[in-house]
Amino acid sequence: MSELSGWDSFYVIVGSAAGALIGLQFVVMTLIAERPPIRAAEAGAAFATPTIVHFGTVLLLAALLRAPWQTMTGVAILWGFIGMSGVVYSGIVARRVRTQTTYKPEFADWLFFVLIPLVTYAALALSALAALARPREALFVVGAIALLLLFTGIHNAWDSVAYHVLVSRRDEDNERR
Repeated sequence: MSELSGWDSFYVIVGSAAGALIGLQFVVMTLIAERPPIRAAEAGAAFATPTIVHFGTVLLLAALLRAPWQTMTGVAILWGFIGMSGVVYSGIVARRVRTQTTYKPEFADWLFFVLIPLVTYAALALSALAALARPREALFVVGAIALLLLFTGIHNAWDSVAYHVLVSRRDEDNERR
């Protein structure tokens, strides 16, 4: 399909970045697991797991859009389903962020862990509808969404690591004294 052919390099780069960042996240989680904070699983479901989901979504989008589709319909249905699933998952994350007791979320946490992903996944679902009438524009939207999810995941991964290194460990060291 001619609309997708110009995106080959973009999705190779973005997909590779997402795959590498997934691997890095596993390394960081392994290092942090040596000294897990209290209620780590509760906070992980709210703050760490969504980061992997965003990276995984970018990797999945890259793989889907690199496949040799004959028409836009099939791939648009799939990315629309991914977008709707992401909207539902964002609701689950919002509930987890609200109910976890390890950390009191600030505005930036709600923005990057709930609001931006929710809007991004909703835009992905809506772009699937637009893809049938305006495939070129819809592909630019999907590309922007892939980058936004990638950058949101990078922000969230950094935020989580910084919290564990700068706040959580400092609090544990103070408690030992």
